[in-house]
Amino acid sequence: MNLEQPSLENLKTILTELGQYLNIANRGLLDPEDYNLEKYSDIKAMYDMIKQKGNLTALEAQAFLDELRKVRV
Repeated sequence: MNLEQPSLENLKTILTELGQYLNIANRGLLDPEDYNLEKYSDIKAMYDMIKQKGNLTALEAQAFLDELRKVRV
């Protein structure tokens, strides 16, 4: 799957995987309908960083959640 192209399907895939990496209990934060595709590159950059990093500390996970909140509509 090519996640480089902004699309609702790609956004959904990225947000689902972010939820798994960040161990988010409230998946309502990751509803693709709550995000603007214009912010896709920002979300994709966060996704790439998390995938590269692998295991996150609790503080790192919280920082990524805070950034996700900032790009929500």
